[in-house]
Amino acid sequence: MEELTVPQGRFALTRHPVRANDPLRAWDAADEYILRHVAPMPWAQSPDAALLVVNDGSGALATALAKHRPRSLTDSYLAHAATRANLARNRVDPAAVALLTSFDALPSALDVVLLKVPKSLSLLEDQLHRLRPALRPDTVVIGAAMAKHIHTSTLDLFERIVGPTRTSLAEKKARLIVSEPSATLKPPRNPWPRAYTVPGSGEVITGHAGVFSPDHFDVGTRFFLEQLLARYARAPLAGAVVDLGCGNGVVGTLTALRNPGVTVTFIDESYRAVASAEATFRANAGPDRAARFVVGNSLFELSEGAPIARGSVDVILNNPPFHSEQAMGDETAREMFVASHAALRAGGELWVVGNLHLAYEKHLKRVFGACDTVAANGKFAVLRATRR
Repeated sequence: MEELTVPQGRFALTRHPVRANDPLRAWDAADEYILRHVAPMPWAQSPDAALLVVNDGSGALATALAKHRPRSLTDSYLAHAATRANLARNRVDPAAVALLTSFDALPSALDVVLLKVPKSLSLLEDQLHRLRPALRPDTVVIGAAMAKHIHTSTLDLFERIVGPTRTSLAEKKARLIVSEPSATLKPPRNPWPRAYTVPGSGEVITGHAGVFSPDHFDVGTRFFLEQLLARYARAPLAGAVVDLGCGNGVVGTLTALRNPGVTVTFIDESYRAVASAEATFRANAGPDRAARFVVGNSLFELSEGAPIARGSVDVILNNPPFHSEQAMGDETAREMFVASHAALRAGGELWVVGNLHLAYEKHLKRVFGACDTVAANGKFAVLRATRR
C-alpha cells in the first residue's frame, strides 16, 4: 500500500472499494500540492479554524487535516466510505471528521474552504453558489486540480460567484486556485437544478448539477428506452425492478409509468443522482406511488435500510458509468453485472445499454453464461442477460 507523505505526516490510503491492482491512487498531485501549501498558514497552526473540505475523493485531505476537525462535503457515497476506512486505517478518531452530503446544511461562517475542483463545471457552479453564503471577506478559499482540468471557464466561475481569483504555478502538473470572497459581489442566480421534458411524451426530468445528462435527454438513454418499453409493451412487467446507477431516474420512472405492476428501487452512488431520480419520479408518478430511493455502492452496500435481497429482483436496468474520477474503464460495470446476477431471481433479466466500443457482452456472457443483443446502432448496444 502506498503512503501519502506531506508536512502533516505519512498516511496509508486506499480507494473504496479496494481492488487488486487498482491503477488509481487514493490521492493525486493536487492533494499533495494543497497540503504543502496550507501547512505554514496561520490557521493551520490552530485547531480551531472552521474548515470545510469539498470533493475529497478518498479522504486524503480530511485524514491529513483531521486535527482541525474538518467538515468533508462530497456527493459520493464511495468517497464517504473511503474516508471512514482511511481514518480508521490511520488510527484517527472517525468523529474528528464530519461527513456531509450535497444537500446538508453548512455552517453560517467558514474560515477555510479547500475544494478539489470537480470535472463537471455544472457541479462546481452549484457548489460555489451553495458555499457563497458561508464565505466572509477573510475566508481562505483554495481550489486544487490537475492543471489540464483547470480552464478559463473554471476560473470564471470562481470570479463570478466568489471574487477575485488567481492561479498558482504548476507543480507536478497540478495547480491551485486562490479566490478572495468579495463583500460587494452579487453572484448570479444559481441555475440548478434544471427541468426538461422527454421529447414526444412530455414526462418531466429533473437534473441536479453534476448528474449525467442534467439538462437534456441523452440519445443513448432514448435508444435504451425505445427497446425496453417496446419489449414490455407486449407483455407488461410486474414485480421488483431496480434502476441501478439511476442517474436522473428517467429509465426507472418511465418503466414504472408504463408498467403499473412494478415497484422500482433507484440506486446510485451519487446523492445528487438519487435526489434527481426522486424528483423525476414524483413529478410524473405522484406522491403516493411506492418506490425506494437509496444511495450506495451497487446492490448490496447501501447507505440506509436493508440491502437488496439475493434472488429477489425481476428486472435490473443499468447504464453503467465508465468514468472513474479522471480514468476510464469497465471495472465498475463488471462489478455491477456480478451483483446483478446475484440479486436476480431465476428467469430475471438484466438490461444494459453502453457504447459499442465497451463490448459489455463479453463480460455479461462470462457472468450469466449468455447474452442477447436486443438492438444496436452506430454508437450504442442494448443487451439483455437472463439468470438461468
